[in-house]
Amino acid sequence: MGQRIIGLTGGIGTGKSTVSDYLATQYNVPILDADDYAKEAVSTDSPILEQIKQRYGHQILQPDGSLNRSRLGEIIFNQPAEKQWLEQQIHPHVRQKIETALSQLEASLIVVVIPLLFEAEMTDLVTETWVVYCSSQQQLARVMERDKLSEKDARSRIDSQLSLQEKVTLADVAIDNSGTVNELYQQVDQATIKG
Repeated sequence: MGQRIIGLTGGIGTGKSTVSDYLATQYNVPILDADDYAKEAVSTDSPILEQIKQRYGHQILQPDGSLNRSRLGEIIFNQPAEKQWLEQQIHPHVRQKIETALSQLEASLIVVVIPLLFEAEMTDLVTETWVVYCSSQQQLARVMERDKLSEKDARSRIDSQLSLQEKVTLADVAIDNSGTVNELYQQVDQATIKG
């Protein structure tokens, strides 16, 4: 049997990190996180950060020259065309980093956490797709709490992604994170063993 590469996705605030952390600690599975590569893509002095600066001006930077994420978020989550432009800069970098990392890993089971797995058309990098979901009320509350956002800002971030219902219909495995952590872990165990 070949490598199992799980593409783990879900909406913002649905519990992807909880699932990937559990797989890493419980099953010793290597985790590749697209968010880490996306952050690296816009690190200080990177070519992509330079393009962002040229597009939005110096006010997009922190005093130390790093990206002002909240200011960029205000732009892209309220202007779909700008979000699309930014993703066109970052996604190729992320894809290449994931491809390189996968080619170097020998593990029989690997998890790649890609929040925009379907939107960025990266499903070809994985052998199966898992979506973590919860109720829309829970999702909204979690995003507001975690990121200290107003309801309006939290909604704009949630709405900028493919809906959870659509992701669930596209997924090979749907994991319901609206119950307890133990219930979540049981579903992860079943999906991990079943494969």
